Amino acid sequence: MNATIKRAAVACMVMFALLMINVNYLGAVKAGEYSTDNRNKRSFYARYGVDRGWITADNGKTTLAKTVDTGDKTFRYEREYPAGRMYAHVLGFFAPESARGIELNENKLLNGSDPDLVVGRLIDFVSKKPPKGASVDLTLVPAAQKVAYDRLRASGKRGAVVALNPKTGAVQVMVSLPTYDPNDLAAPDKAKVAAAYNKLADDDTDPLLNRAIEKTYPPGSTFKVVTAAAFLEADRSRDPETTVPAPQVLDLPDTTAGLPNYGGAACGSGEVTLRFALERSCNTPFGQIGMDLGWDTMRSESAKFGIGEPIQFDLPTAGTTIGPEIETAALAQLAIGQRDNQQTPLQMAQVASAIANSGVLMRPTLINKITDPDGSVIEELRPDQIDEAMSGEVADELKQMMVSVITNGTGTGAQIPGVTVAGKTGTAEAGDAPAPHAWFIGFAPAEDPQTAICVFIEAGSAGNDATGGGTAAPLARDVMQAVLEAK
Repeated sequence: MNATIKRAAVACMVMFALLMINVNYLGAVKAGEYSTDNRNKRSFYARYGVDRGWITADNGKTTLAKTVDTGDKTFRYEREYPAGRMYAHVLGFFAPESARGIELNENKLLNGSDPDLVVGRLIDFVSKKPPKGASVDLTLVPAAQKVAYDRLRASGKRGAVVALNPKTGAVQVMVSLPTYDPNDLAAPDKAKVAAAYNKLADDDTDPLLNRAIEKTYPPGSTFKVVTAAAFLEADRSRDPETTVPAPQVLDLPDTTAGLPNYGGAACGSGEVTLRFALERSCNTPFGQIGMDLGWDTMRSESAKFGIGEPIQFDLPTAGTTIGPEIETAALAQLAIGQRDNQQTPLQMAQVASAIANSGVLMRPTLINKITDPDGSVIEELRPDQIDEAMSGEVADELKQMMVSVITNGTGTGAQIPGVTVAGKTGTAEAGDAPAPHAWFIGFAPAEDPQTAICVFIEAGSAGNDATGGGTAAPLARDVMQAVLEAK
């Protein structure tokens, strides 16, 4: 009898142990999978039971994303985006089964599950209040964001605009077109949202793509400021008045091909100052400089600007590169922003920002501050230096040359009355496409820069005759002016 009881007891203990193992396995290992499973209706409904924190700009004065109490027991809280398309690529969306942008990156703070909000969550639980999330205030300047969005949309062009505070790295403007309305993806109706998303995903113009950060493009002549920085840094006896060879066509070693200037034009008398070469955006002097400096120097200087390095940012970004090590002839193309040279508009805004900030490269950020449901600040912007891209002396020399580009060269379209603007235009070949990309980078005021900008216009959306000076520079002017007027 005792043996039978013992066997039964052992069997019960084994079954209990197996049960506990299974419970722990489900709770610890499979919980995440089950909570995100589309068939889990409890998780789906729970997303709409949280009073999600708001997303704002301008220290809370402008509402970008808010939560509305519908009073519905099943879908009590729904997300709304008052500005619609204008901030879509920054904010992203909070959909029934997915999220994107700041909504995704700051999700734990916005939905109240972040460890920094544990005390408030406990109080809400005890007092039987709905969970409430933290609010996120962005660094964006609404007036300038609107100018960038309105001007780019009115032009009918595809592209992106990024503006930064060069001293802090704060993102003042981030616009990408085509865009979409995040309100179409925020409703609790799964079928409706899925249809809206699929329509966007199937659109050949790729409106879901944030062209400011998620794709790279050849930067064209805007990259010449990086080449110029490498040239000046390599030998401090050089300055903007140093003369450089400027043939109409640059002979490339070990090939029958040559590198011409834009449109086959001459560049001065065949030997020009570095300042003149940048003003007129001559290809041949910078091609020769790239070959003379060599791969290691070009790679090293590019890395100081953050190119080819992982970028710590509040949203996912595409990796930038100048490509793999290449032969001397190909360096000429790399040095003028072609070949395998691939950059995002954010990266080129960073290049302008580093020059504006006396050579110091700051980490870009969209987050101004985060406050808990009671209004207490959890986190706020702390400027973070990434690297010193060049000496302050070289930065000042580049600044002088970039001012000359605006006053005497290819960038006159970026002139702002009463403000000294520094900049560089770029017109980049886009593979086999007949139309080029158009670029502009710059900053203002040159004496005390408050904003650094990159405008990118995608190939094919501005015609075969698009240029950085004629197409991108005027838009940059309007956005920089809007930032300065908002201060």
